[in-house]
Amino acid sequence: MTPPDATILARSLANGTTTSVDLTKAALARITGQGAHIRAFITVTAQRALAEAEASDVRRANGEQRGPLDGIPFAVKDNIAAKDVVRTSGTAAFTTPSTHDATVVTRMCDAGAVLIGTLNMHEGALGASSDNPHWGACQNPLKPGFTPGGSSGGSAAAIAAQMVPLTLGTDTMGSVRIPAAYCGLWALKPTRGRVPVTGLAHLSWTLDTIGPLARSPSDLAVMIGVLEGPDINDPSSVLPNAQSSMPQSLGDLTLGVPDYAALADCEPVVVKSFERLMKELVAKGADLQPVSVNGWLPGALRRAGLLVSEVECAEDFGDALDGPGLSDTFRSMLEYGRDAGSIRLARAYRQLQLLATAFENTITGLDGLLLPTAPQRAFAHGCDVPANQADFTALANVAGAPAITLPIAATDGGLPVGAQIVGQRHHDQNLIAIGHLMEDLRAVRDWGQQTGRPNA
Repeated sequence: MTPPDATILARSLANGTTTSVDLTKAALARITGQGAHIRAFITVTAQRALAEAEASDVRRANGEQRGPLDGIPFAVKDNIAAKDVVRTSGTAAFTTPSTHDATVVTRMCDAGAVLIGTLNMHEGALGASSDNPHWGACQNPLKPGFTPGGSSGGSAAAIAAQMVPLTLGTDTMGSVRIPAAYCGLWALKPTRGRVPVTGLAHLSWTLDTIGPLARSPSDLAVMIGVLEGPDINDPSSVLPNAQSSMPQSLGDLTLGVPDYAALADCEPVVVKSFERLMKELVAKGADLQPVSVNGWLPGALRRAGLLVSEVECAEDFGDALDGPGLSDTFRSMLEYGRDAGSIRLARAYRQLQLLATAFENTITGLDGLLLPTAPQRAFAHGCDVPANQADFTALANVAGAPAITLPIAATDGGLPVGAQIVGQRHHDQNLIAIGHLMEDLRAVRDWGQQTGRPNA
């Protein structure tokens, strides 16, 4: 049986078969009980959560509920500020609790959602395994000993382990989409500026976005509706533009498909599973066109994005870079960025600029680019970490474009494969609408039927 998403839980709250307090107590029990070995959480805000849940139940009893998120538990990555909680960014360098909630936390709570706590992550958000040296290696609930991906590993693991139905993560070069793909979930990397980043400890202010993870596109739609919109405290935030008409069927879609197998070294089952998805789309009438993004060499773009991230994170960390609480590996990466020459950095920024323009030229007239989310599936902790994890995801960050990832069943019956669609800027809701249409494809349904076997 597929675990319930937030939309289903909201119906249970509405018809009185459960309460927010019940949902919150169950979440807390899973986090501290059988889910403790997952290491999805860094801080659990039990007292705040129970108080917010009680307030939600009172509102509902009085007919004053605030919408579909009222009473639903959620959690946030630990680089997003929560009042009275230390925002660690996955390090041990910080000890002072935050004085305010991040804007995204405020908006979720204003909508009635219940904050359960903050989530484990790759140290400093600079990596994609979430093998954290300070808070423990976050585990993939689908397979013990395997990574949930990163850097928002805890954000995916908490949903996959049925601790909470909704989480927020951050995505610099794929850090929301990669863990969602590894854990068989849906996630959205929004258009840059659509979701305010006030209260975020940046890895890269050039590339960072805050995005939702969930079990369904319906949940993503509700969350982005709550999160989006300008924030006076975030000069980079924007008012969402009006969107084009939503696709009504898969036959309405025109998707560009880059030569992904030539762009990155893919695990064979990823290729086979993705090809099956494409065949289903064509059978439903979708127009899949081969495309290329001029000058896109994923490995080179990833390295340029990494340099920009190391430079900007070193600046953001400031004096903490020279203090205690950072691993040698993370510190050396930031020191590398701090000491990078201006010419190398200028070349990296120029590369990002050129690829953003090339993407805009390619995406014109298309509903999106379709390609795997990552070249591989989740792998075991302790194995060599693939260097190419972000080869397919970084382009959306560089372009400031939205991207949705959805889970598809693997042809070998094992861990899931992720497929992503990168859309035109501000077409976030269009991507979610496409996700709704793709829910009925067999490759997606087959994975949904497997989710009742979390340790298979």
